[in-house]
Amino acid sequence: MKNKNLLGTAQLLLAAFIWGSAFVAQSAGMDFVGPFTFQSVRFTIGGLVLIPLIAVRGAISRKKPDYTPPSKADNKQLLKAGIIAGIVLATAAAFQQCGIVYTTVGKAGFITTLYVIFVPLCGLFLKKLPAINLWIAVGLATIGLYLLCMTESFSLSLGDTLVLLCAVCYTGHILVVGHYSEQLDPIKFSSIQFLTVGVVTAIPALIFETVTFSALIAAWLPILYTGLLSSGVAFTLQVVAQQYTEPTIAAITMSFESVFAVLSGMVVLSQIPTTREIWGCVIMFTAIILAQLPTAWFRFKHKEMP
Repeated sequence: MKNKNLLGTAQLLLAAFIWGSAFVAQSAGMDFVGPFTFQSVRFTIGGLVLIPLIAVRGAISRKKPDYTPPSKADNKQLLKAGIIAGIVLATAAAFQQCGIVYTTVGKAGFITTLYVIFVPLCGLFLKKLPAINLWIAVGLATIGLYLLCMTESFSLSLGDTLVLLCAVCYTGHILVVGHYSEQLDPIKFSSIQFLTVGVVTAIPALIFETVTFSALIAAWLPILYTGLLSSGVAFTLQVVAQQYTEPTIAAITMSFESVFAVLSGMVVLSQIPTTREIWGCVIMFTAIILAQLPTAWFRFKHKEMP
């Protein structure tokens, strides 16, 4: 089980790396198409690219002597879970994209990753008390994110409020994925989730934005990069990894995308981080390590609340 936990953390770190490195692509894509159009196309690509993989895995499974076809109830549960997760993810993406219009990227980056705090807090409402090391890791991750992302005075504008709602939605998405990931095929689940996002975000794109073929062609590289890697690969890694990783650790690990965004800026855009940002990276890395330490090393173990 310990090896599976480490594998899950490694998969989430890879997902965080993809999300962090995709920041440049997302910014470039917005020069050609609107936010809803960008989200709709990228997630549709992410969902479609998984269909051949689903077909191949299904063909291999059917050849096994112990193969049992999924029941109608299983398929119904899979469809339900994918649609729910997709709606939550689409809502989070919409709040974030709209919020960035009215606030700075630094504030948006910090506020979005407040799901690091919200996930364990939701655990309290579910009558689950996270281990003390996780609470310490949450605090360190928040400090690290602040040093890494915040360069302006903190005040809540309309944009900040929208991004805060995005963080709440991402919290819900992590909890939804954590709830269903152990029960369902992760690849099928991801595909349904992405296609749902594509349909949901296409509605406001067609209503509020002008969608042209020439604009989509101009943005083909950022869309493909985020569609294939950020959506198709990274979010699928999240679903697979959360089978072995509890939501609080998953939230802390995925928030490391901010660190990878800084590193990607150094490599791609030659943006050298400040001393403040370097300290933020160091503190966040410490939080990741602390979250992985055995609970038995700490006085208070994970337990159910009365």
